Formats: sequence, structure tokens, C-alpha cells
Amino acid sequence: MNTPYILPLVGLLYALFFSLLSFLRKEGLSLRFLIEALSITAVFSLLALLARILLHPVAFLLVLYVTTMRVRLLVDLGSLLARRGKLAAAGALYSLASALGPDPAGALLLRLNQAACSLQQGRPEEAIPMLQGLLEKASVHGLGIKYRCACHYNLGLAYWRKQMLAEAARELETILELWPVSEYARRAEAALEKVRSLS
Repeated sequence: MNTPYILPLVGLLYALFFSLLSFLRKEGLSLRFLIEALSITAVFSLLALLARILLHPVAFLLVLYVTTMRVRLLVDLGSLLARRGKLAAAGALYSLASALGPDPAGALLLRLNQAACSLQQGRPEEAIPMLQGLLEKASVHGLGIKYRCACHYNLGLAYWRKQMLAEAARELETILELWPVSEYARRAEAALEKVRSLS
């Protein structure tokens, strides 16, 4: 049953679900996300009601997802390329994501991945201020525990590469306090042993 009233329901449930997910991740509610999701829903709902242009609910959900999650999708794709060593292509995707107007949480995620990319390119002096700034903003704009641990881990590695061993140890120890049963904690413990052996 594809009536004009299905799309508003799908759009509202979508906005509610992702807002709740952001709240649970402690990223805060994104006003930009809500405005975009509800605006797209309104446009497609009006087209369905007034012009009888009916889009299948699954197709509408896909349009809604790709449009509102465009920055995160590009960041994820960039991260995949960066892990495979294609750092220039990853950097191009991060630049595109930045140009597409990320919301505050998306901007933090984008900045984190740009800093990690700088670190992979052997530029810890560039990554350090980016990561420090992210951790300062994280308390204001909201950055989930996974991404906070990623910040601390990358900052620890950057300090290590700059031979700032006390700072590196502090960042790696923070991960063990924040999320002791995570993959980041396992990596941090291994890195911490190496850092301590150099001290």
C-alpha cells in the first residue's frame, strides 16, 4: 500500500530513529539533520499528495539516508581508502565531505579522519593540533566514546612519533580509563608497553 501518507510516516520515523541513535552515542541532537530530514520528507510528501508522484517508501528511505548521511558516507569511504594506503583519494573525499556542509558531529568525525590521514602520511606535527582541538570541542558538541578513544589513540601515536613520550603515555592511558574493553584499549596497551620501554 503506497499512499501519500506513508512517506511522512517513514520520514518522521527515520528522523526519530537517528536522533535517538545520536542521543545514545552522546553526540547530541543535530538540528541540521532534523531540518534536512523533515524538509526532504515535506517535499516528497507534497509531491505525492498534490502531484500524485508516488515514490516507493524504500526508495524514499534510500534518498533520505544518502542525503542526510552524505558526509558520514564519504568519511567512511575515505577511511576505507586510507586503510588501503590510498591517502590522496581519501583526502579528496574528505575535502568533498567538508564542502557538503557537515553538521557539528559530522564535522568532528571528518576532522578526526583528516588528522588520522595526516598521521599516516608521516605528519604528526599537523595531526597533533587537529586532535587537540577535537578533544576540546568534543565536550561541547558531543563526540561518542568510540571517536573520543580514536582521538586519544591517534594523539598518543602522534606524540610518540614526536618523541613526546610522557604525553603519549597520558593519551594512551586515557583510553584504558574511558573504554577498557575496547579494541582501542587493546591497541593502547600494546603501544603503551613500547612507549614505556623507551622512557
